[in-house]
Amino acid sequence: MAITLVNPTGLPETDIYHQVSVATGSKLVFIAGQVAWDTDGGTVGEGDLAAQVERCYLNVGTALAGVGGSFADVAKLTVYVVDWTPAKMPQFLDGVARASAKLGITPVSPGTLIGVAALDVPEHLVEVEATAVLD
Repeated sequence: MAITLVNPTGLPETDIYHQVSVATGSKLVFIAGQVAWDTDGGTVGEGDLAAQVERCYLNVGTALAGVGGSFADVAKLTVYVVDWTPAKMPQFLDGVARASAKLGITPVSPGTLIGVAALDVPEHLVEVEATAVLD
């Protein structure tokens, strides 16, 4: 594996993600922001944040698999959520948990969650992009 996840002493440990990833691989993979589209380009889970988060993570997993990778290779995730408030955290975590169960993973790479006013189309509530490193 090209990624080692670390929680350095002096930074808070969270049970959601690690604070640092160390990459030793040679192939950088940048995955465009994934929205809640199915394979036909239709929006999944309109109005349902958890369903859209789940689909975004599944789409990231599909993109990773398409280049020979997996969530174990992810160095960083960036998540954009429309009209974010902390009250949405349970829905967000539910979507991550559902995707994790389907993928058989625990996505704990460093991540940033950013609240935004809107995404590409009004139906999309979340977008997830990833940077991975492969050997």
